[in-house]
Amino acid sequence: MASRRSFLKLGLAAGLAPAVAPSIASAQGAGRVVVVGGGFGGATAARTLKALEPKLAVTLVEPNATYTACPFSNNVLADLRSIDQQQFGYQGVAKAGVTVAQLSATAIKPSAKSVTLSDGSTLAYDRLVLSPGIDFDWNAIPGYNEAAAQIMPHAWKAGAQTVLLRQQLQNMDDGGLVVISSPANPFRCPPGPYERASLITYWLKIWKPKSKLLILDSKDAFSKQRLFQNAWAQLYPGMIEWVSLSNGGKVTAVDPTTLTLVTDFGRHKAAVANVIPPQKAGAIAHQAGVADRTGWCPVEPVAFESTLQPGIHVLGDAAIMGGMPKSAFAANAQAKVCAAAIVNLLAGRKPQDPILINTCYSLVAADYGISVAGVYRPNKGVLADVPGAGGVSPLEVVGGFRGQEALYASSWFRTITAEVYG
Repeated sequence: MASRRSFLKLGLAAGLAPAVAPSIASAQGAGRVVVVGGGFGGATAARTLKALEPKLAVTLVEPNATYTACPFSNNVLADLRSIDQQQFGYQGVAKAGVTVAQLSATAIKPSAKSVTLSDGSTLAYDRLVLSPGIDFDWNAIPGYNEAAAQIMPHAWKAGAQTVLLRQQLQNMDDGGLVVISSPANPFRCPPGPYERASLITYWLKIWKPKSKLLILDSKDAFSKQRLFQNAWAQLYPGMIEWVSLSNGGKVTAVDPTTLTLVTDFGRHKAAVANVIPPQKAGAIAHQAGVADRTGWCPVEPVAFESTLQPGIHVLGDAAIMGGMPKSAFAANAQAKVCAAAIVNLLAGRKPQDPILINTCYSLVAADYGISVAGVYRPNKGVLADVPGAGGVSPLEVVGGFRGQEALYASSWFRTITAEVYG
C-alpha cells in the first residue's frame, strides 16, 4: 500500500509539473481565452489560466448554474450519497478572476476567432478551449432515443437521469432483474458500468436480495476486469452475470414499451433497464469542425490543440487522447497542461512536453475500493503510456487494504472538487 500511495503522489506531482514550472508561471504575455464547458476540464483550465497569467482575459462559457459531477454519482444509486452532494457552483471560479458567462455556445467561427452565445452576443478569442464533454449517438441502437431514455435511463450524464434510475430501482419488486447495457470503446469512464453494477448490487443485497443484475456488454474485456470479477464472486455470489460480446452481449435493439433488450442470442426482459449508448464529442465540437469521422476530436499531444482547427484546444472526454482514458482525473490533468501551454504560446514560446497521470478509483461496495493508474507522455505524435509506470490494485490483499482504497477514493473526490469549484 505504501508503494502504491507513493506512486500516486509522484504521478500527481508529475502531472502538475508543467502547470507550475517557474518559467511558465512568469510569462508576461496577455490575451483573450474563451473556455467552453464548465466540467472538470473546462473549469480547471479557466482557473489555471488566471493563476498562471492574471493579465489574461479568461471567460468560461457554461449554461448551467451548477455542475453535477459524474464521479461518485453511482453512489447516489446505492443511497450512499444524495444528488445534492454531487452539485457544485461556479462562485469559486468567478472569485479566481474568471468571467463566467451563464449561456450556451451556439456557434464557433474559427476563421473569425469568435464564439456566438445563446443571447446573440459574441466573444472574440486569441485561443479557444473546448471541453464540451459527451453527447450520445441516438441512432446507434434501434429503439433507443431521447424519449426511450426516460424509460430506460442511461444516467451517463449525472443529474435528473441519475435520480430517475435510482427511483426505478427503489420501485422495483424484490426478485426483479436489473439489466445494464455497456457500449463498445471508447466511452466516458471505462470502469463506470462495472462500478455501477457493483454498487447497485450492493444496494440490492441489502434491500432486495432476491434480485439479480445482468451486464450485456459490447466488449470482450473491460477495465479492472479481474479485480471486479473477483470482488463479485466474493461479495455478491450468484447475483451478477456478465455477458461478453463473443457470448452475445451486444445489444442490437431495445423495446422501451416492454423493457426488453435484444441481442443476437436472445431477448432479455428487465424490471429496470440501464442502457448506456455509444457516445461522441459534445455537439459544439462538431459545429466548430474539430471532430472527425469517429465522432471525437483529434489533438496533438503537447498543448492539445486541434489537428483540424488551429487555435482551438480540446480537453477531456471529447478529445482523442491516445492511451489516456476519458475520466475526470484525466480532464483535470490535461487542463493544467493545456493552460500552461497556452500561456507559453501567447508569449511566443514553445510549450514544454508534458507528463500526465490518470488515476481511476472504483467502489465495489461502500468500504471496498479498487484503482488503476497510468502515466502518459507524447510519443510519435500521440499521448502514449509510459511502460511500467502505471498499475492496478493487487489481486491478493490482506487486512483493510480495500477499505483504505475506498477512503482514498473519497479523499480524491473531495480534493478535486474543492480545487476546481471551491
